[in-house]
Amino acid sequence: MVFEEINLNKHQNRVIEFRRDTFITSFGDDSAFEEDDYLSWLNEKIKQFPKGFVLAKEDDCYIGQLELTIREYEGYDIGYVHLYYLIPEMRGVGKGTALHNYAKDFFGKYDVSEYHLRVSPSNMAARQFYHKIGMEEVGSEFNGKVIRMKGYL
Repeated sequence: MVFEEINLNKHQNRVIEFRRDTFITSFGDDSAFEEDDYLSWLNEKIKQFPKGFVLAKEDDCYIGQLELTIREYEGYDIGYVHLYYLIPEMRGVGKGTALHNYAKDFFGKYDVSEYHLRVSPSNMAARQFYHKIGMEEVGSEFNGKVIRMKGYL
């Protein structure tokens, strides 16, 4: 697997497709997905963390996407996973570990010792994967719509 930095001129349709699928997988539909807001946010974050926004590629096919930043949480800097994504046929076959290793390497360059993400309570496959890689649930947020999880480098 190789990782290619997202270039919105080249990859806009792909990242929209992948992000839209995450809404369907996590919440059952994509009615809350705001394409223009997402592209605006993505454009700003790519400027800040270009190596944190990448597409995963295998055999000349895009199979996944990562969105990673550094942010402040309770007074200290943490790594933050905005998105771990694999296309459906690549889920559950060990590809998530490669995404996770890339994320850990990215966070390590910023000298943070902890990273977080949020996951839908109903996305049991994702929650099982996060537990498998050593993350723990911190608690519910946004009136129970998501669970915050954390892991350590």
